[in-house]
Amino acid sequence: MQTNVGSVDRIARIVVGIALLAFAFFGPADIGWKWVGYIGIVPLVTALLGWCPAYTILGVSTCPAKKA
Repeated sequence: MQTNVGSVDRIARIVVGIALLAFAFFGPADIGWKWVGYIGIVPLVTALLGWCPAYTILGVSTCPAKKA
C-alpha cells in the first residue's frame, strides 16, 4: 500500500471528515441526515492512512513527485 494522499489533501480530508462527523452529532435529528454525517469517517481514515483506494483505481496521487 503506497501513499497516494499528499499533505494538503490530508489536511482537507481531516477538516471535511471532522465537519461531517460534527454534523452527524450536532445536526438535524433526522436519521437520514445522520448517515450523511457518518460518511465523514471515510475521509478521516484515508487521511490517517495516507492512502485512498479511489486514487489507486484512478491512478491519481497528490503526493509530491520523487526527485530523480
